[in-house]
Amino acid sequence: MDWLCARIHEINPDGSLQIMYGIDGRHELKEETLDHLEGYRRSRPVRVGNGAYNQLQLDIYGELMDSVYLYNKYGTPIPYDLWVGLRQLVNWVCDHWNQKDEGVWEVRGGQQHFLYSKVMCWVAVDRALRLADKRSFPADRDRWLKVRDQIYEEILNKGWSKEKQAFVQHYGSDTLDAANLIMPLVFFMAPTDPRMLATLKAINQPPQKGGLVSNSLVYRYNVECGLDGLAGEEGTFNICTFWLVEALTRAGRKDRARLEDARLIFEKMLTYANHLGLFAEETGPNGEALGNFPQAFTHLALISAAYNLDRALSRRN
Repeated sequence: MDWLCARIHEINPDGSLQIMYGIDGRHELKEETLDHLEGYRRSRPVRVGNGAYNQLQLDIYGELMDSVYLYNKYGTPIPYDLWVGLRQLVNWVCDHWNQKDEGVWEVRGGQQHFLYSKVMCWVAVDRALRLADKRSFPADRDRWLKVRDQIYEEILNKGWSKEKQAFVQHYGSDTLDAANLIMPLVFFMAPTDPRMLATLKAINQPPQKGGLVSNSLVYRYNVECGLDGLAGEEGTFNICTFWLVEALTRAGRKDRARLEDARLIFEKMLTYANHLGLFAEETGPNGEALGNFPQAFTHLALISAAYNLDRALSRRN
């Protein structure tokens, strides 16, 4: 939280944040290729930095505000000076939530109105309202309430496909995106809402049937859509598999079959960890670790899925 506080006090002149910083707080993360290294199992190119550091990814404000909200609730009450910075960020979200962005997957094929980004903008405003009320902080509550409702209704109107019977990747798309599994996890949608259950059903189908799940492992989206601007294939995304576990777990409170599915997928997923119990970003077709390793985002989803699955199974028993 100290690290986050420091970044919030270094916001851009327009009131926004970068999507990432160096672990030491540096702002410049120019991407470079190290041609003299062949990489793990000859997985060239080896890069340092990240070319996406100056992208627009609106979801980061939801992740930030949710983290601060939980810290204030379970850790230490945040100080007023931090709230002043957070309030400025939330006002920026209110001004810019309806823009296109590159999204959580850092696509390089052009900006879109990604649902995940819109949902996390909703989270940012929602958690800010909860925090303001919990601590009686000064805030532009009327505006924040209005924007929160606008975001919600726009997602339900523009992000839902009647033909696909699912929430899609971005407005005007017919492509599924496993990132939408986050909706019940952040309390945007009830886990048993008919639209959420339909989306869960659509995603939890094999790729040959239009879904994203292969042998219980989850692809983030259909790479053949060409949206990410990258060539080649990729493995399943481990964070998405754990999101599926938790979404099924939450829906399984009213349906034991879904809860058992969640337990089976979770237990199978644990077998893909290495000897230290660590996961990479992706799992390859032969069960090999691919992408960033170890991937912190993956383990965050693992912990959340494990906690909620354990609680659901204990309640059932």
